Amino acid sequence: MKTFEDYLNDPRITNEPMGLRITHAMRFKVQDETEGMTVAERTAYYHEGAKSAFARLGITPKYINPNRENN
Repeated sequence: MKTFEDYLNDPRITNEPMGLRITHAMRFKVQDETEGMTVAERTAYYHEGAKSAFARLGITPKYINPNRENN
């Protein structure tokens, strides 16, 4: 399994400024991790990632019902 450092040193992005390299490396990592997933699997992947990020940051998200008009 590739480390983030491996993605960061990908030859396709080594000439980019560091901020862009980090952005591209994150994108490459997510693309590799979600390759071949169904839409439902990919949705679960992003949902779990968001939940764990919220937990690490101590944030409790408010979920809304998309079928209801929010005032």
